[in-house]
Amino acid sequence: MQQAQLIEDTVRGLGYQFVEANWAAAGLLRVTIDRADGASVTVDDCERVSRQLQYALEVEALDYKRLEVSSPGLDRLLRTPEDMRRFAGQPVDVTLRLPFQGRKKYRGILQPGAEEAGGELDGSYSIAWDEALLAELERGRAGANKNKSAAAGRRAKLAQEPQELRFSMAEVREVRLVPLLDFRGRKS
Repeated sequence: MQQAQLIEDTVRGLGYQFVEANWAAAGLLRVTIDRADGASVTVDDCERVSRQLQYALEVEALDYKRLEVSSPGLDRLLRTPEDMRRFAGQPVDVTLRLPFQGRKKYRGILQPGAEEAGGELDGSYSIAWDEALLAELERGRAGANKNKSAAAGRRAKLAQEPQELRFSMAEVREVRLVPLLDFRGRKS
């Protein structure tokens, strides 16, 4: 059995979603998992997968020095059509392989994939944004520069025309969730 397939089968067998496995320098094996139910990955989840992977890797006599199991994080990469469907409606950063209208980086709300007449996804995706949305996302970002946010808010009042960028996975270098953090505490 191939190494990556063994890891993926083990992770899926425990009821988790396999994201990726990377072999790094000095024998480090990094495995990234996610919860199929959409909840956040906990330390207990990582420990459970780690223990099972240790047994599976030992049985197959696969060489590694250290095993690290983690979640994809708040700014996770979206790589598969399932990821794109799951996170539709969320703010994302899209980095194109080649510039479009003089830029490679765009930020907006991920739109559901376009469907063909037969109900199948056609493999294209899009993000939508306007200046007001971008100003709101900037204000919600952890550590955002308040002066920059205020300037973005003023620009938002000037240009309200919504825009859209359509792309296929072959045209992008990466699509990454925008981490939105609120350190102000619970709201009652």
